[in-house]
Parts: sequence; structure tokens; C-alpha cells
Amino acid sequence: MPLRPPSSSDTPSILPRSILAFDQQVGRRINGSTPRARADRALLGLSTSANNGLLWYSVAAGLALTGRTGRRAAVRGLLSLAGSSAVANLVAKPIFGGHRPVAADVPVARQLKVFPQSASFPSGHTASAAAFASGVAIESPALAVAVVPIAAAVGYSRLHVGAHWLSDVVGGALIGVGVAAVGRILVRSGRARS
Repeated sequence: MPLRPPSSSDTPSILPRSILAFDQQVGRRINGSTPRARADRALLGLSTSANNGLLWYSVAAGLALTGRTGRRAAVRGLLSLAGSSAVANLVAKPIFGGHRPVAADVPVARQLKVFPQSASFPSGHTASAAAFASGVAIESPALAVAVVPIAAAVGYSRLHVGAHWLSDVVGGALIGVGVAAVGRILVRSGRARS
């Protein structure tokens, strides 16, 4: 039984209508794609595992086990994640607002058990993913090779499960990369100090 649409934000989006129309086209295309049970389960699981940053705490723990560079990358990634989460959720969502996609439009196998109720723009999951991956890349491009594809998959998963529009994901990614870049200006990387 499909879930009812979430109430999400009462604030209408301030994004241009052309972007909102494009978002709907992309959403229809994703929702109309051929169901693939294994991929649907994997993306649903990935999207859920990123709730509250849990996926990234696990990745950070793994990175920390790889040595000094991995520990620096994990710390910078987590600090970038914290900053981007604050910007996305406490600043951008109240300003930009917007309604989330209608849950009933998403194939049942892809639907989240609990739909987020906050404003749609930007995607906090994507902001956190992009910030963490960017933070890791600042300290270790080699380690980032493994982390960036996971971050990109988390961003796509938010579209696949119907939690966000494309503009939400792009906005979240820009916030995440931007916060990590500001962090690099404020605190030089360990590579630069070595």
C-alpha cells in the first residue's frame, strides 16, 4: 500500500518555476524506470544508512584504521559533514523551503518507511555526503577515490527513493563542497603542512 504524501514544508519553494518543472520531469523519468529489485533494495538501504550521518561515521572509523593520513581525512570529513549539516538544515531549508516529491508517485519497492517532514531544498543527506567526501579528498585524494563514489550514490539514492528533487541534490552537493572548501581555507590540510 503506497504511503500518503508527506506534509513536508508549508513553505513554497523560492526556486524558479523552470527548475521545479525540470525536477518533476526528472522525477517522472526515475519513477518510471524499470524496477530492479536488487538495485532498488541496495539504494533504499544506502539512503537509509546515511540517516543522521551514521554511514559516514562508519566510513570515518574505517579510514582512521588506515593510519595517520586516514585519521586526518576522517576528522576533516566529519568536521565538514557537521558544518554542511548545519548550513543545510538550519540555514538553507528554512530559506528555500519547498515540498518533497509525492510518495505515492514512487514505486512501492523504493519507498522509505518514514518520509522526511522537513523542507525539500536542499538535500541534507547529499550535503553531508559531499562534505565528507570533499573533506577526505582535501587530506587524501587516494582515499577519496573510494569515498566519492559512495557519496555520489547517496545523492542519487535520495532521488531514487523519492525523498528529494534533482535541484535538492545539486544544492546539497554544492553546500557540502562549499563548506569543505571553506574549511580548507580556515585550516590547512595535513598534506600542505607536511
